[in-house]
Amino acid sequence: MTRAGAARWVRLGLLVLFVVVFLIPVYVLLVTSFKPLSEADPGQAWNLPTVWTTEAWRVAWEKLEPGILNSFLLAIPGSLLSAALGSMNGYVLSKWRFPGADVVFTLFLFGMFIPYQGVMIPLVQLMVNLGDWFHLDLYGGIPGLTLAHVVYGIPICTLIFRNYYVTIPDELIEASRVDGAGMLRTFWSIVLPVSGPAFAVVIIWQFTSMWNDFLFAVFLTGPTSWPATVMLNNIAGAQTVPYSQQMAAAILASIPTMVVYVLLGRFFMRGLMAGALKG
Repeated sequence: MTRAGAARWVRLGLLVLFVVVFLIPVYVLLVTSFKPLSEADPGQAWNLPTVWTTEAWRVAWEKLEPGILNSFLLAIPGSLLSAALGSMNGYVLSKWRFPGADVVFTLFLFGMFIPYQGVMIPLVQLMVNLGDWFHLDLYGGIPGLTLAHVVYGIPICTLIFRNYYVTIPDELIEASRVDGAGMLRTFWSIVLPVSGPAFAVVIIWQFTSMWNDFLFAVFLTGPTSWPATVMLNNIAGAQTVPYSQQMAAAILASIPTMVVYVLLGRFFMRGLMAGALKG
């Protein structure tokens, strides 16, 4: 066997090993979710169930269904709105520069480093005050939680789109200006049609962030508006822990994000790396 062939087999073996290690938790999740409560305990986590049952899945779905619906109401419009705002910000900061654009962009980036915990109390007060001023039910519901995530996601969305748009040749923008197109026309006809990879990155990023959020959801929503993460945390027994129900609920809660990655994942790395050399 040549040295190149041996290296190839070593790489393949390492990849298989990493895949197996990565899939071990998935195996435990799946196996435990199909066990009756009498078999679902840490001592039998590796064992296959002696009796296969879907009772845990049924109970988990009944408990988690309202939260999954709330998570969709949060993540879908929130990620789309974040992508739209980030796209417009990135376009202006990269192609229609104005005096002080670099300062504005730097201030945007500062927002990425503000921890959730540091803004919780003022954020709650702001939601309450906005609701009183505009007679809206922002605090305690999905609209307020969506607004918080959209605003908090503007810095990273702007950064991703700006870094992507710097890869678009300036000659295209100048040609559209010569043809009489203004800012919005150029954005709609020239920039948006080639923005697919950047939109994929932002939608995956924001959808995952909103779907997996727990801290904002606990502070800014009430029991009727709890998303899947909060309800998943609340699936627990008084005397015994229903491991099978928890495992089934964890799989149900993770399916939407996996679907998003499967559908948009091929654009993810291309959009994420765009502008890495120029921006």
